[in-house]
Amino acid sequence: MTHRSRLSTIGALLAALSLVIAACSGDDAGTTTTAAPVTTTEAPATTTTVPVVVEPAVEIPFLAAWEASAHNAADAEAFRHWDGDDPAVVPESCAKCHVGTGFQDFVGADGSAAGVVDAAHDPDTTITCTTCHNAATLALDSVTMPSGVELTGLGAEARCMTCHQGRASKVTVDEAITAAGVGDDEVSEDLGFINIHYFAAAATKYGNEAMGGYQYEGGTYDAFFTHIEGYETCVDCHNPHSLELKIEECATCHVGVTSADDLKNVRMMGSLVDYDGDGDLAEGIYYEIEGATATLYLAMQAYASETVGTGLVYDGLTYPYFFADTDGDGAVTEGEANFGNAYPAWTPRLVRAAYNYQVALKDPGAFAHGGKYILQLLSDSTEDLNSVLSSPIAVDAAHRIDHGHFAGSEEAFRHWDEDDPAVVPASCSKCHSAAGLPLFLAEGVTVSQEPSNGFLCSTCHNDFTTWTRHEAGPVEFPSGLEVDSGSADGNLCMNCHQGRESTVSVNAAIGDAGPNDVVEGLRFRNVHYFPAGATLFGGEVQGGFQFAGKEYAGRNAHVEGFDTCTECHGSHTLEVKVESCAGCHGSDDPMAFRISEGDFDGDGDAAEGLYGEIDTLRADLYAALQAYSEAYGLGDLIYDPNRYPYFFSGDEAFGMWTPALLGSAYNYQYAVKDPGGFAHNGKYVIQLLIDSIENVGGDVTGYTRP
Repeated sequence: MTHRSRLSTIGALLAALSLVIAACSGDDAGTTTTAAPVTTTEAPATTTTVPVVVEPAVEIPFLAAWEASAHNAADAEAFRHWDGDDPAVVPESCAKCHVGTGFQDFVGADGSAAGVVDAAHDPDTTITCTTCHNAATLALDSVTMPSGVELTGLGAEARCMTCHQGRASKVTVDEAITAAGVGDDEVSEDLGFINIHYFAAAATKYGNEAMGGYQYEGGTYDAFFTHIEGYETCVDCHNPHSLELKIEECATCHVGVTSADDLKNVRMMGSLVDYDGDGDLAEGIYYEIEGATATLYLAMQAYASETVGTGLVYDGLTYPYFFADTDGDGAVTEGEANFGNAYPAWTPRLVRAAYNYQVALKDPGAFAHGGKYILQLLSDSTEDLNSVLSSPIAVDAAHRIDHGHFAGSEEAFRHWDEDDPAVVPASCSKCHSAAGLPLFLAEGVTVSQEPSNGFLCSTCHNDFTTWTRHEAGPVEFPSGLEVDSGSADGNLCMNCHQGRESTVSVNAAIGDAGPNDVVEGLRFRNVHYFPAGATLFGGEVQGGFQFAGKEYAGRNAHVEGFDTCTECHGSHTLEVKVESCAGCHGSDDPMAFRISEGDFDGDGDAAEGLYGEIDTLRADLYAALQAYSEAYGLGDLIYDPNRYPYFFSGDEAFGMWTPALLGSAYNYQYAVKDPGGFAHNGKYVIQLLIDSIENVGGDVTGYTRP
C-alpha cells in the first residue's frame, strides 16, 4: 500500500461551493449570474395588492471557463462514442469517466455503493458542476490505481486522479502474459495489444508507486515526481474548470515560458544527460521523450520483422493502433490502419514494449508529469528488444540514469520504498531526502522524511530567481571534530559527503579488547559512501581509522581556485572539470595525475598516478585481511562492495571480528567508498592502507609511506 499526503489548498472553497460550482477550484473568470423567476400575485379588487416577491439571483462561479473546457465538450468522441450502440448507453466499464452521472455513481453520490459503477448510464451529461461538487467527492481522499495500489491522503486531486489514471498497468500486462503461457518470443493468439487508455497523468506522476508503465523485473524506476512546493497537485498546475495550464505562474522559474508549447523546451539543471542519444543536451524533456519513443518504435519494427516475421506499423488515431505492415514499407499506408488489419502476431516481449510505447504517447503532458519515469520505460523496452535482435538499434549515446543527486530511481533514494511505513528515518534523511538538508541547516536537527525522487532545487537553493544557496558554516564530522572549508558551498557539500563513522566510533566499538581477540557482538563499521570531505581534511577530522602513534596528512591544499568541492566538480553533474586540470597536470585523465615523488606501493613504477598506487595497496590489503583471517582461524573472508554488510564468510555476514581485523577492514572499505580518494587526498589514503596492512601482520618493507 502506498501512502501520499497532499495538502488541499482549496478545501474551504470546495465546502462552500459543493453543489453549485463546476470542477474542483479555479480562477475568477466566467462567473455567471442567473436570474431566478419573478413571482407576482394579483389581489382581488376588494383587497390591497400583494407585494412582488423577487428571489435572489444564483451565481455560478467559473461557468464560462467550464463551458469552454474539454470536460464540457458534449460533441467530442469521449462523450459521443456510444451514440451508435443499441441501446445507446455508456457501459459500466466506461461510465465512471465518460458521463457525469457515472462518476457520481462511482463515488456513491447517488446513494449507491462507492467504488463501483452499478449500471449503464445514458450519455446525456458531460462533466458538470455536480459531477465533482457533492458530499461524496468532498470526502474523496484516495484512489485505487489499475495496478491495485491505493494512493491515499490525496485531497482534492483524488477527483482528477479517479479518471486520469489509465485503465491498465504492469500488473495487467503480466497477468495477460502469464495466462498465455508462452515464452518471451513465442506468438500466441491469446495475446493482444494492451492499451493504458488516454491522459493517464496520475500514472505518470506517481511513477513506480502506481506501476502504470510496464516496469521490467530487476529495473529501478523513478517514483512520485515532486515539483516545487505549491505546484505538486493537478489543480496546482491546471485551472480545474478550463483545464488550462497556469502558464503565467510557470514563468516565475521557467524563464521565457509564455505558452503551453514553450513548456516543451523546459530543461532544468537536474536533467543534464542525453536521454535519447541525439547529442542535444539543450532540448526540452518533451523532445528527449519524442526521440526515445522514435527509437523504441524502430526497435519494435525490427523485432516484429526479424523475430516474429510480420511487419508492424502504428497509427495513434485508429483503434487498435498497431497494424500489420502489409506492404513492408515501415509506414502506415492506405488501407492498413483498419480494425480488420489489426496486428495479429503478439509475443510477450512485443506486448510489453508496445504497452510502454503507448504509455509514452497517450499522456501528452508526460514530460511535465514525470518525464524521467517515461524515459526509463522507453529505455528498458528498447534494451529488452535489442537483446534478441541480430542488429540492435543503436542506443550507445543514450542515458537512462541521471547524475547522482538527481538519480531518483536509484538505491540512495529508493532504499526505503518497501518499508512500512515508507519513510526515510531521521538518521538518513539529511542526505537521502530532498527536504532533509535544508531542515538541518535551518534548525540543526533531522526528522524522518517521505522518500523523494532525488534532490530538488530547494535542497541546495534558497531562492529560485537568484539561485543563491543555503548558507552553511563550519561542519561537524562524525568524529566530533569541526572544520571550515572557507567556502559556504564547500561546507554545504561536506554536510553530506563526510561519511558516518570515524576513528572515534571504531575505537569506541573496539573498547579495551586485545588486538587479536574475537569480540562477541563486534560488527563491521561502515564509513558509508563518498566521504570526500573526510578524505580532503584527512587527519584533521579522522574519517579513516588512524592508528595510535602514527601521523597523518591533514587537509590536501590544492592550488588556489581549485581547492573546494564545486571548484573541481560540476555542482549539478558532479563530474570533474577535467578540462581545467590539463594546464598543470599535462593530462585530462585524473587517474594518471601525480605530483608526489616515490614508489609508495613498491611495484617499481614511480611514474604511475596516485590512483594506481592506491589500487595496488588496496589489493595488497585485501590479501592481508584474508591471510589474517585464515591465520587466526576466523574463517573465509570475502568482500562484496555492492552487498551489505560487505564482508562475508560464504553466504553469511562475517562475524568473527577482532579489533585488528576491524580497523584494517574499515580502512579497506574507506579506500573503496571514496573512489576519488586519490585526488581528494591521496597521501592520506595511502597512509591508511599501509598502516592497515601492517596492523594485520602484512609485510610493508617494500612500501614508501608518505
